[in-house]
Amino acid sequence: MVITSVVSTTIFCPAKTSRVESAGITTSLRSVTFTFAASLLIWWFPVPKGYLKRIFAASLVANTLQYSITYTGLDLIDASSAVLLVQMEVPFGVIFAYFMLKEKPTIRALIGIAVAFVGVYILTGSPNLDGKFIGIGLTILGSAIWALGQVMVKPLSKEINPLALVAWLALFSGPTLVMLSAIIDGNTINYLTYAKFDHWIIAIYIGFIMQPITYGCFYYVLKNNPLYKVLPIVTMGIPPTGLLAAIFLLGEKPTAELFIGGAIIIVGVILIVFTKNKKEGEIKWKLDLLV
Repeated sequence: MVITSVVSTTIFCPAKTSRVESAGITTSLRSVTFTFAASLLIWWFPVPKGYLKRIFAASLVANTLQYSITYTGLDLIDASSAVLLVQMEVPFGVIFAYFMLKEKPTIRALIGIAVAFVGVYILTGSPNLDGKFIGIGLTILGSAIWALGQVMVKPLSKEINPLALVAWLALFSGPTLVMLSAIIDGNTINYLTYAKFDHWIIAIYIGFIMQPITYGCFYYVLKNNPLYKVLPIVTMGIPPTGLLAAIFLLGEKPTAELFIGGAIIIVGVILIVFTKNKKEGEIKWKLDLLV
């Protein structure tokens, strides 16, 4: 998830490394976490015959391509801006779900999407982001690609055990992310040597504990719920924790444009989250009568 991108970019990258080295270290360690998750889970589930091509395609989009682009973008902008820009996963998810899954957004959701994009426009006017168009573009693109990946995963979540889906997505993602990292950033092995002992402890925690639990729960919830209801679960906690970490751990000084634009983005996401279609309203009304 992109929240993992934001967190791991901060904790994986040793001080005094260049932008290229920072992205290379983070991407390389992320590929290791996928390998850890796969090695833990893959033995417990049969091969999902008939689904491997779709799982591989989803892994390329949701993990390999997304993390490569996102990490590069995050290294070009400040963390306080990044934690707000990644909220665009939700509007993009609604758009992709409409075209690919036929999940029709409500009028309120469409208004929320428009509001969120207005917030991005205001946020990008912050002095902290002056001239950083590539970083902004890559971060937003990474959010869009992650949302697209989850749209691709949703049909699979209805057919495959959530933990099995985590396992097979991770199995494909580890090697492909290593190869792409080697192409984009250089020698992956050299980048891994920059990682300190505590970085490896964090990678072990993410791979063996956090990723199986969080993604497993995420895919379980995704199975029976519309995408616009599920995506905010993994994004709404980013702004407060991310901003506090950026201010107190990284010493960043967010600008007024960042706070205003970020607040508008969050309002847009809230409009999307707390919307309901007619069918949902009818179900709730009938349940209330029974009670």
